[in-house]
Amino acid sequence: MGYRGLHLRTIRVSGYRTTVGVLAAALLSGCMVGPDFAVPPVPEITRYTDPGLPAATVSADTEAGSSQRFEYGRDVPGEWWTLFHSRHLERLIARAIAQNPNLQAAEMTLRQAVETYRAQQGTLLPTVDANLQANRQQLSLAQFGQAGPPVLFNLYNATVNVSYTVDVWGAKRRGLEASEAQADQQRFQVEATFLTLIGNVVTTAIQEASLRGQIAATQDIVKGQTEQLEVVRGQFNLGGASKADVLAQEAALAATLATLPPLEKQLEQQRSLLATLAGNFPSEADHEPFTIRSLRLPQRLPVSLPSRLVEQRPDIRAAQEQLHQASANVGVATANLLPQFTISGDYGGAATNVGTLFTPGGAIWSIGGGLAQPIFRGGTLLHQKEAAVAALEAAKAQYRDTLLNAVRNVSDALLAVEKDAVALQAQERAARTANDSLALAREQFKNGAITYLVLLNAQSTQQQALIGLAQAQATRFADTAALFQALGGGWWNRHDVPARNEAVASKQ
Repeated sequence: MGYRGLHLRTIRVSGYRTTVGVLAAALLSGCMVGPDFAVPPVPEITRYTDPGLPAATVSADTEAGSSQRFEYGRDVPGEWWTLFHSRHLERLIARAIAQNPNLQAAEMTLRQAVETYRAQQGTLLPTVDANLQANRQQLSLAQFGQAGPPVLFNLYNATVNVSYTVDVWGAKRRGLEASEAQADQQRFQVEATFLTLIGNVVTTAIQEASLRGQIAATQDIVKGQTEQLEVVRGQFNLGGASKADVLAQEAALAATLATLPPLEKQLEQQRSLLATLAGNFPSEADHEPFTIRSLRLPQRLPVSLPSRLVEQRPDIRAAQEQLHQASANVGVATANLLPQFTISGDYGGAATNVGTLFTPGGAIWSIGGGLAQPIFRGGTLLHQKEAAVAALEAAKAQYRDTLLNAVRNVSDALLAVEKDAVALQAQERAARTANDSLALAREQFKNGAITYLVLLNAQSTQQQALIGLAQAQATRFADTAALFQALGGGWWNRHDVPARNEAVASKQ
């Protein structure tokens, strides 16, 4: 779990400090071929949307109807979900962070990438191997042109071999650079997984609250239609209503009741999903309900500037590291076309008995150097370089696409928040008007002033308005959460990230 806050550049510096050999290797090495990676420039835009977006949303006289103000240039908090002021939600998210298997898998993949990077650091150092051999041999003197009985003896060898490939063209260092970029990319993939997990928990909890609101509204409608059915039946018994009116009201009530099971099914599915996101089985789902009233709509919405978005969105940072890796791979492929220089040496001893193995008289050693220049590989190395260049160009295009979609994502979220408030305001007016209209229609029908068809229309309008109101309330919460996600989720401000960085760095 400690790898989530890992910063690979800290590891690289501390790793180099652990050995003087790495510095010596760097001094013996030459230049590095291939392109030097540069972070892509920040897009020259100052806003996400057209100037028509207001500074604050409209308000509505209902739950989740408060106005929200856009605060441009303000940073997103690390624990943005606490702005909904729901202890239940915060406890659920804490369990999800601790137990979600997808997040755990992403963290272990990061650990794998980090260990691979650390392992590859060793390629910058010479390799040292110890060899010990013991042989019992019999030689015939006839092999040397002499006569006599065979010679039987023991032979002991102990040597230390040192080999070092001089990184003249920077192939190893480019490979290490690519490995570091891959590990950094995986770190941002972990943050993306974290952000997705939190977003899913929040939106699922909001969906549960919405469904509970729709069920409650439907139950109120059922109650009203049941009471109206009794009124119609009473009028039928007195001759003031027809049998068709009674059947029509019964049909309306039955139709409303039929909408409850699908809503209840969706509610249970959302509860099961919440349990799964928290790393539990559906049978272990919380019994504490989420309702619209249990959540508070954030009234101040921090909106990072577009120039900061490239530093904050995990998908953009991951795409940037993918671009970095592709750039380094071009250097590796280029270096493979050039001569490779190797230095090797052996030192040890050979003796016919163990006691004299390490005496001066038994000392053996050798030292040598080699140069290998690829001459003909059937075009393999050249095409591998061209493939690496093509991969670099593809990574540039993918980075650009990720950036464009990230900005569009924020723009869509901002517009959604603004339009949600307008929609809720209209929906609240529609629900209030529908309630008043139905109350009036019931009174008029009771007095015989309108036909039953007018009453049914008023009931249908009220039903749609109340369900729409519950949905509009939930949509404001959901799109607010989507805005925080679109802005990167504030992972750089989370309390656990600096603590994890320090913990990892202290182990180096």
